[in-house]
Amino acid sequence: MAQKQQLDIEQMESERALEELKKIADTDPVYKHAGAILIKSTKATLISELEERKELANTRVTVLAKQEARIKESIKEQETKINEMIRGSQKPPSQ
Repeated sequence: MAQKQQLDIEQMESERALEELKKIADTDPVYKHAGAILIKSTKATLISELEERKELANTRVTVLAKQEARIKESIKEQETKINEMIRGSQKPPSQ
């Protein structure tokens, strides 16, 4: 769950950054974080990087959702087996 929330936040941040980038002129200077420093870049490069980052986060969210569904299904199956075993052991011995 924490990974999914982190990816959702990353997607929202990328979307907000893309919206802001689209508002500025192509000739305006733009910068990106590179660790503790800022590096001058171009608007087109940053848009491309942000869209790629957003797409990657979306893919990872999809994979996590599928994993979560498989785990829930597996838990449900195990629960059913356990309940069947419990019911089987509670039956009175046949004579």
